[in-house]
Amino acid sequence: MPLSPDLFSRGGLIHRLRQPRNLLVFGHDVVMAFAAFLTSFFLRLGPDFLSERDDVLQMAATFAAVAAVTYMFTNLYRHVWEYVSAKDAVNILRTATIVVLVFLPAWFFLTRLESLPRSLPFISWLVLVGFLAGPRLLFRMFKDRGGHSTRVSPDAMPILLIGAGPEAEHFIRKPSPIYRIVGMVTARDDRVGQQIRGVEVLGRNEDLARVVGALDTKGQRPEKLILVGRDITGDTVQKLLNSASALGIPLERVRAEGNELTPSPIAIEDLLGRPQSNLDRAAMAEMIRRRRILVTGAGGSIGTELVRQICSGGPAHITLVDNGEFNLYSVDMVVRQRHAGMSCATILADVRDGALMRDIIAREKPDVVFHAAALKHVPMVELNPLEGLLTNAIGARNIADACVAANVATVVLISTDKAVNPSNVMGASKRVAEIYCQAMDLRGLGTRFITVRFGNVLGSAGSVVPLFQKQLAAGGPLTVTHADIKRFFMTVHEAVELVLEAAALGPGRNDEGAIYVLDMGMPVRIIDLARQMIVLAGKVPDVDVAIHVTGLRPGEKLSEELFHDEEPTMPTDMAGVLIARPRTVDHAVIAAKLAALDDACRRRDEPAALALVADLVPELRRTQAVASKAHLKVIK
Repeated sequence: MPLSPDLFSRGGLIHRLRQPRNLLVFGHDVVMAFAAFLTSFFLRLGPDFLSERDDVLQMAATFAAVAAVTYMFTNLYRHVWEYVSAKDAVNILRTATIVVLVFLPAWFFLTRLESLPRSLPFISWLVLVGFLAGPRLLFRMFKDRGGHSTRVSPDAMPILLIGAGPEAEHFIRKPSPIYRIVGMVTARDDRVGQQIRGVEVLGRNEDLARVVGALDTKGQRPEKLILVGRDITGDTVQKLLNSASALGIPLERVRAEGNELTPSPIAIEDLLGRPQSNLDRAAMAEMIRRRRILVTGAGGSIGTELVRQICSGGPAHITLVDNGEFNLYSVDMVVRQRHAGMSCATILADVRDGALMRDIIAREKPDVVFHAAALKHVPMVELNPLEGLLTNAIGARNIADACVAANVATVVLISTDKAVNPSNVMGASKRVAEIYCQAMDLRGLGTRFITVRFGNVLGSAGSVVPLFQKQLAAGGPLTVTHADIKRFFMTVHEAVELVLEAAALGPGRNDEGAIYVLDMGMPVRIIDLARQMIVLAGKVPDVDVAIHVTGLRPGEKLSEELFHDEEPTMPTDMAGVLIARPRTVDHAVIAAKLAALDDACRRRDEPAALALVADLVPELRRTQAVASKAHLKVIK
């Protein structure tokens, strides 16, 4: 636990000690230090120690004074006794050690330790630890007396926990009064038969049906199954959901809300989720802390989550850029409500305006730029290819050129798996953006370009999950374009964390022009996703809610890829991140072709623009004719 020498700052020591509870605890601990020293003399010399030594009270007062100063720096008085933990015990041991080690030279300076028994420092240390820890432990025991059962009504809903780890202990210790915990099951063999705060582990996850049957015979059949634990794979959640459905018992999962664990229905993210990657959050925080950050597309799904996580890292300044007024207003409100004192600039601008981008970046002077602005919906860009090329390809070029001109240290381009062997203009436009940023990175001009590629972001605006939710609310049917269509999925939080990981660690690596590809796990069939969402809604697929196959949309592929055949992967020590070697194009060549593409798009010459794209991305194979403009209306 870090020392806290700040005295007079807002939230500093003086401010904290003015809080009545903190002052009460502080006073208690000082008195305990005084009493601990006197008790040590009593244990060492017997009941007549005061009459034998005339300086004992003076020594005890000095000991207490040293303790008071030490408490200020170790923050012992700030610990909430109700939640005292092993971490607090370590701080008590450390605090007692510091008090004794500081007291000895102080008293030596005053008296040369002539009247201090040599064993007294050791006795004082032990007694002080006991006097500080004892009241805290007793208070915790008082608050926890009787386990969870005395806090709930016998009429409360019986529930069975799935999981027997620290989250389960937390949930049992602070249960909701509406629940009565009748037992636990776990994935660990060694926990079966053990108890956590009086609640028994009745079996393994595979024994769920047997455990529920045994509880039923005792009149304790659970009305809910509550999944408690971290790092649970989507496959595990799916198996448990199937078991719960077979038993006719709803499955829920606890989620953290502040210091509370609150059960809520299983979400589709739980079924598709992966264990949390072991990210280098220290490097991510250092990359953000006290830096000037600019985010384009700040009001989009990825941009908004980027802004949230960046602001939590304490940047010196953040610039929000978006061409959508309402989206920009929404993310600006998020920043100002959650981080009221943060330096923030909100700029309504289009990345297609190169001169404006140069002016903004030169004025804002960012250290890191995250380029998330893009048109991403495949059918819409297929119907409006010039708009997609201007935003995705020309916009990326404008940002890259402006960042180099302004000596920005790091630029992060957020790309997509649709850029690999693209079958549509959207994917091809993002591939052009990748090519240009790779070429700029290889020039070695002082600005590092980190290109990050990933697939579909679960629940993002316009994605399939919100569409299915809307269709479910209307009673169905759910529409799928092909029975075999597959996609890579990840949550927006997971995607942004891995973008920040690449941004933090990428500039220090010798891999100019490489593309960072986020590990998406295995692709998911969209029709299976539809069925899972119907089950989560408490309905039966193809019985309560139908699924209609509507046919592939313009530019849509059956499956996406993360790597091109000419992009061999390189090993990386970044968890959840793979690196693909670049397919490079000379900067002068790509710059000239992008200038021609810019001109063709602004002249509204679609054939010329698409010809240039085909030249830049020879692997482009558009799967359907653009002429089918009525298709979007059919889907709606």
